[in-house]
Order: sequence, then structure tokens, then C-alpha cells
Amino acid sequence: MAEGKSIESLVAARDLLKTGLDKSRALGLELDETSLRLETVGQRLLSLESAFRPISRKKCTFLAIGDHIDCAIRPADAVLKVFESVRELENSLLASPCSNLPCYLSTVRKLEQALRFLSDNCLLAIQWLQGVIELLEDNGMTNERYVSNLKSSLSILQDLQFCEMKSRHDGGALSIAFDKLVCEFKQLLMENSVPSAFDSLTECSGTKDACVPSSPFPASATQKLQAILERLNMSNQLESCIHAYVNVRTLNARASLQALHLEYLESPTSQSDDEQIVRSDLERWSKHLQYAVKHVFEHEYRLCMQVFEKLGQEIWTRCFAMIASHAGLAAFLQFGNKFTESKKSPDKLLNLLKVFAVLDDLRSEFTQLFALIRNVVHGAWEIFWELSYQVELQRQSPPPSDGSVPLLVSFVTEYCNQLLGDMYRPTMIQVLVIHKSWKHEKYQEGLFTNQIYNVVKEIGLNLDAWSKAYHDRTLSFLFMMNNHHHFCNLKGTKLGDMMGESWLRAHEQYKDSFSTLYLKDSWGKLLAPITQAATNLTAEEELIDRDLLKKRLKAFNEAFDDMYKKQYNWIISDEDLREKMSQRVVQAIVPIYGSYIKKYRTSFTPDDTANLYIKHSVQSLENILGSLFQPKHRKLGNSQSVAMNFPIDNIKNAVTSQLYLTLTAA
Repeated sequence: MAEGKSIESLVAARDLLKTGLDKSRALGLELDETSLRLETVGQRLLSLESAFRPISRKKCTFLAIGDHIDCAIRPADAVLKVFESVRELENSLLASPCSNLPCYLSTVRKLEQALRFLSDNCLLAIQWLQGVIELLEDNGMTNERYVSNLKSSLSILQDLQFCEMKSRHDGGALSIAFDKLVCEFKQLLMENSVPSAFDSLTECSGTKDACVPSSPFPASATQKLQAILERLNMSNQLESCIHAYVNVRTLNARASLQALHLEYLESPTSQSDDEQIVRSDLERWSKHLQYAVKHVFEHEYRLCMQVFEKLGQEIWTRCFAMIASHAGLAAFLQFGNKFTESKKSPDKLLNLLKVFAVLDDLRSEFTQLFALIRNVVHGAWEIFWELSYQVELQRQSPPPSDGSVPLLVSFVTEYCNQLLGDMYRPTMIQVLVIHKSWKHEKYQEGLFTNQIYNVVKEIGLNLDAWSKAYHDRTLSFLFMMNNHHHFCNLKGTKLGDMMGESWLRAHEQYKDSFSTLYLKDSWGKLLAPITQAATNLTAEEELIDRDLLKKRLKAFNEAFDDMYKKQYNWIISDEDLREKMSQRVVQAIVPIYGSYIKKYRTSFTPDDTANLYIKHSVQSLENILGSLFQPKHRKLGNSQSVAMNFPIDNIKNAVTSQLYLTLTAA
């Protein structure tokens, strides 16, 4: 019985083992099938990985573009907000300033500030938006509608950047506002300008204190006039007010003198005139001159000082000189001079004594009114004679960090051009003649032009000193190229004609020489890695040595980025030269780079990481190079200080209107 149970156990164990073996065989078959399926899945995953790799790269690129867009949106949003404010301010200026002058002046000031802010922020937004567009195009993102919208936005921002300039031009909001302020200034003058009235010549001998008011203009009118002058002076529109003032007050002075019937001052006299007529004219002249000086011209003198007091003596003395000249003071002086030119006779002595008595009676007034003429002539001579010294003083100042033409150079060359022009040259020579005559010296021909030569010579010495102050030799070459080209552009100007053709040709040669040195010393060295590769290795060898290709592309990229970063803020001042040099740089770099990339691109497979070393496409490289040398916004401080050191208006405006009186009185 025990033996039977043992056999049953063995049979059960055998069946169990058999069942286990069958399951193992079935499981083995299933594992074989699963292994085949896994291999198939693995192959599919490899394909998916290859397909997803560029998508992952594009995702990174999109993230980078998103950062650029965020940076572009902030200044663009500021531009839109400021533009809305500009439109509101422009609408506020449609009203007449007479209704609320202080508010109108405040609005003009705010509009100028808003337009300036708009220009600055437009520049920043434009730079970021250009970066977004270039990034899209370089990465092959060809959504034409999206790119087109971006380019349209860029065009709008570029138009907005010039809003301030357009607003200041004829028909612009600021230009119209300035015109309205000038009209208001003129209207205030006319409302408070009343010619002196008298019934007979007996009033001509009245006392000065009784005829000259202590406060010529009401305080309220004076405050309004000065407020307008201050605003327009800050906006470089002062000359319009000065002309309006001179015109209104000249008409007023003429009206005051008109009742005197001064036609006799213009009539010619001869040696045969009856002595009775001469004495009669002398009597009228003496009374009229006293009236004109004490009651009209001194009144105008005080008015000019009152209205233009805050702008300085140079302004109000110039205004008075123009009014006195245009109102007829010179005619009085010329008529009195006729008595000194008559033939010698006992009667002439008596007449001269009478003339002296009149002038002696007016001595204090003439001293006050005409002392400024001597000051102006001497001041004009002093400024002109110190021009070369003033230029020399600037030699110790640092040169422009961007290699552009210094403000001093462009200002002084334009300044000399104006002095040599038909408007200023005759006046300046007359000033020199008068100043020499006061020193009992004779004016020597060529004195004027020799001084201009000295000024130009000092500019040249300044440029040599400044070029040596640069630590970067390449920037020094660019600086000298800029400035020699500036001198070349003087051809056809008064200064260029004076300096001569050989002088202009020399600067043309220097410009070409420095431009060649600049290209050779900077961009010529940039191509060394890839030109060396093209020289030393054949195409087949480059196909084999991919690591060497990567290193050379990386070296070129690093050298290019360093060069671009260094020269990003460098400027070529002249537009034609800037375009020409930009083309020369592009022609020197882009074809060689494009040929190199095209020649060796065949060594890359689509998924090869070596493609990452091609940082710039040919088109993006050309765009980047084309953006170089552009002028940036400059601070106005330097230009203003230069203009103050060389006040050409002090010579022209202050002397021209007074010179006729000076020559007559000298």
C-alpha cells in the first residue's frame, strides 16, 4: 500500500514537471516574439528621436525669440504711450496762446520733452525688433504674414523716430506753436507801443525826465514778453522774436519822428547854398537831434534793456542798434557831418561851434548809446583774433570715443565758411579796418584770410594729437579717415576755395590711405582662420578632419563677434563714406565666408552637431556688417559748449546792424 502511494506521488510530480516544461516552452516562444517586437519598437524610437531633434532645437529657438520679443515689447509699449501723450499735447496747442499764455508755454515745453523721449525710445525698440526679425529669418521661420507684420511695425517705429524733426519743420505742431508764440509776442508789443506825440517844436527842447517814462512797458506785459522769449530761446527760436521786436519798435520810432518832417536830412547840400538856408537847417537839425536822442532813441534803449534783460547785454544792445539804424539815426549824423565838409569861412566856424554845442549837450546820451559800438567792434575783433588760440586749447581734450568727426572740427569749419561768405566777410573786414584805425594802423590785405589759415592749421595739429591719444590703432585709422573725408567735402565751399585744390587733393589721398589701413588692420585679419584652412587643406582632407573644421569655424565666429562688439559703437560720420566702407567690408568678408561654408557644408549630415558651429548665414552676416558705422544719438552738451566758445552770431548780429553807425561816428 505504501508502495502504491509512492508511485502515485512520482506520477503526480512527473505531470507537474511536464506541465511546467510546457509552460516554459510557451513562455520562451512568447519572449522570442516580444524581443522581436521590442527591436521593432527600438528602431521606431530611433526614427522618432531623429525626427524630434530639430523640433527640440526649434523649441529652444522659439524660447530665445520669445525673450527677444519681450525685450522689444517694453520700449515699443513706452513708445505707444508717449505717442498718445504727444497727440494730446498737440491738440492742446491748437488754441491761441493769448487765452492762457503760461499754460500754453508749459504745454510747448512738455511737447518738446515728449518728442525727445519718443525719439530715444523708438531707437531702442527698433534695435530689438530688428534683432527679432533677423533671428526669425536666420532660423528659417518663414511665416510670411508674421514676418511681414513685424516689418510693418518696424517701419512705423522708424517713422515715429523722426516725429520730433517733422514737428519742428514747417507745418509741424512745434513749428506752428512757435509761430503762434511769435505772433503773440508781436501782438503784445503792438498793443503797448504808442508813438510819442507833440504839438510843436517847442516840445523838442523839453526836459528828458518829463518825456522818458520810468517804466516804458507795464509789468504784466513785460513778464509775458520775457516768458515767451525764455521759451523760444530754449527752443533755438529767439531770432524770430528779435526780428519781430525790431520791426515793431522801428515802426514806432519812425512814427514818433515822422511829424518832424525830416525830409531835409536826405536833401543834398552844395557850397553855393545861401547862408540863411544853412543856418535854418542847422537850427532845425539841432532841435530835432536833441528830440530824437532824448525822447526817442534813449526810450528805445531803455525798452530793449527792460525786455531782453534776462538774455544778456549782447542781445538787447544788438536790438537797440538795429532799431536806431533802421529808424534814421544815421541820417542825423550824416547831415551834421556835412557842416564839417563845407568850405572854410568865418561862417563855417560859427556853424561848427553850434554843432559842437549840440553834441556837447548830448554828450552823456551819446556816451551811453554809442559806447556799446566800441565794445562790439572790440569784442568782434577779440573773438576773431583768438579763434586759433581757442582751437588750440581744445587739444588737451579727449577725442571722440566712436572715432567720428569731433564737434569742434565740424563747427569750426562751418564757422570759417560762414565768415568767408558774402554775409559775414565784408562786415568782418570792416571791423578789422575800424579796429586798426583806432590804433592808428593801416589794415593790410590778407590779414583776414591769414587768420583763417591759422585756424585751419590748428585744427590739423589737434587731429594729429587726438589720433595719437587712441589706444586702439584701428580706431585711430578710422578717426583720421573720417576727418580727412570731412576736409575733402569742403570742395566747392568758401573755405575749400580759399585753401586751394592741392590742399583738397592731399586730404583725398590721406583719406584713401587711412581707409586702406583701417580695413587691413581690422577685417583683413578676421578671415585668417578660414582662409588658412582653404590654403593648407584640400576639400577631401577637410571632409575627413571635421574636428579641425569645427575649431576653425569656432575661431572665426569668436573673432567676428569680438570685432563686431568692439566696432559696434564706431561711427563713420559722412553718409556716402559710410555706405562705401560698409560695402568694402561686406565685399571683403561675405564672399570668402560664403564660399567656405558652401565648400565644406557637404561634410555635415543633417543631424550632425557640427552645424551648430555655423553661427551666421551668409545673409545674416551681410546684414550685421551693413548695420555698422551708423550714427548714434549724441549729447548736446559738447556742441553747446563749443558754440558758446565760438559765438559767430556775436560778430554778425551784433556788428552788422551797428557798423553803419560806427563808420559814421568814427
